Amino acid sequence: MTRIGFFTRLLDDATAAERYRIALEQVVQAERHGFDSAWVAQHHFHAAEGGLPSPFVFLAHAAAATSRIHLGTGVVTLPLEDPVRVAEDAVVLDLLSGGRVELGVGSGSTPASFLAFGERAEDRARVFAEKVDTLVAALAGAELGDPANRLQPSGRDLLGRIWQATFSAFGGTRAGRAGHGLMLSRTQPRPADAPRRTLSELQLPIIDAYRASLPEDVEPRVLASRTLFVADSREEARRYAEIGLRRATVGFSRNGQPPFGDSLDDLIATYDTHVGTVDEVVESLSRDSAAAEATDVAFQVHSVDPPHELVLRSIELIATEVAPALGWGGARATERVPHADASAA
Repeated sequence: MTRIGFFTRLLDDATAAERYRIALEQVVQAERHGFDSAWVAQHHFHAAEGGLPSPFVFLAHAAAATSRIHLGTGVVTLPLEDPVRVAEDAVVLDLLSGGRVELGVGSGSTPASFLAFGERAEDRARVFAEKVDTLVAALAGAELGDPANRLQPSGRDLLGRIWQATFSAFGGTRAGRAGHGLMLSRTQPRPADAPRRTLSELQLPIIDAYRASLPEDVEPRVLASRTLFVADSREEARRYAEIGLRRATVGFSRNGQPPFGDSLDDLIATYDTHVGTVDEVVESLSRDSAAAEATDVAFQVHSVDPPHELVLRSIELIATEVAPALGWGGARATERVPHADASAA
């Protein structure tokens, strides 16, 4: 059965401290209603893109307030991090949370952020590949510069819970060969020659490349992130979608994803947004063939970004009505995925 997750970039219209309080309430709400996982994004410097530069610190806080839900990074921008330190932080968090960590990593998307860390955005693919190898080696207990240097506490239990985010079939192949999970975005720019290609048409080839590259003894893990805001009335859902999506259009257009047109329905289609009543979002999600191929679907309210109390209500409606209608859900208390051999990376 497809597992359901909650995802946040901590973008509430509030102070940083209030954003953290709100995000924690949303994670607790997700656990209360049987979500399998909760994911937070890492962003440096640019508060309009994301409100959390230190995901492990926040997730340790969330671990203390929860008992079952898996806690994931979606993602750690690995080219800007020391991979050994990422391994150490992930292991400590995993122990504190009772083995609930999902370690998502990616190459990053904000070029200006790289400068502060002494890296160049144009080198991120190469640096990411190198640092993934180091991260996996550290978790596997490899020698780190000296025979006496090995990760402690041990990180081997995390090897089966690494995920790689990507927009491309090449990235899907890389994640598959490593035996890692595959993370797919809620939306992504369309090719210039096919601006109305659906998100599923873009992502199904990535899933195919990933599955074709997996070692035979490793089960696929595919997480599809999706924008979803479900409300008790169509009018309420569309009112907040109008506000949020129009606000977000400027940033999307700047990053090469202009809207198809100016109507609300154009914005909803351009930015792959599922919004409306329970019946409406069940219908739109049922047409998402890439999500249907995923083992996990993680829902976020960005870029609708309604008020906190409506996010809490949306989480409840997803768990109690939307997911059951789609045959999704089913909380895991002790489930674990077998890990790939570290040599596969």
